[in-house]
Amino acid sequence: MGGKGSGRHWQFGAETTESYRSIDIRWLKREGLLSAGVSRYLTWSRAGRVTGSINVRYEPGRVILDYSHRDHGGEWQAEKYPVYLDTTPCHLGGDRQWFLCPARGCGRRVAILYGGAIFACRHCYHLAYPSQREKPGDRAARRADYIRDKLGWKPGILNGPGWKKPKGMHWRTYERLCREHDALSDRALIGIMEHLGLHSGHF
Repeated sequence: MGGKGSGRHWQFGAETTESYRSIDIRWLKREGLLSAGVSRYLTWSRAGRVTGSINVRYEPGRVILDYSHRDHGGEWQAEKYPVYLDTTPCHLGGDRQWFLCPARGCGRRVAILYGGAIFACRHCYHLAYPSQREKPGDRAARRADYIRDKLGWKPGILNGPGWKKPKGMHWRTYERLCREHDALSDRALIGIMEHLGLHSGHF
């Protein structure tokens, strides 16, 4: 489900946690999904379009993940397997639940699993947090993409701007976001040119 690198649009360094779909056990708990017999179909979306889905079912001591994935446009493969849970006491009372990473030979206690062919911890996928490996150009491109998502534009600064204000958004907000996007895009493009060994005067 979302092979390695799915979701990237322009990034120079190694893959980061933002490149992958994720499941956060803290969110599952807040939503009441860690109760006996509870099952829910979850989706990921971008710019209003569903990009992935999974069924999560709770059983005592574990959750069952049920989804399909494919690599590089190949055949869809069904996956269904348990992810076992662990609990630790909190300093102020109560307890905290964790996933035990299901990747072979791992078993780390983690709050978030990232989805490639299987859902595993960031260590197994060798993922860094964005702030750990981002260059200024990468950071600007990521922030610009966040604004593009708000505006309903196609992801990726090289795709240019959209031309319609999202329904229900005030014009002042729309114009402010467009200005912020343009400034971030300029910074990201400078980063691209520097990465390619070019100078801004060439464009």
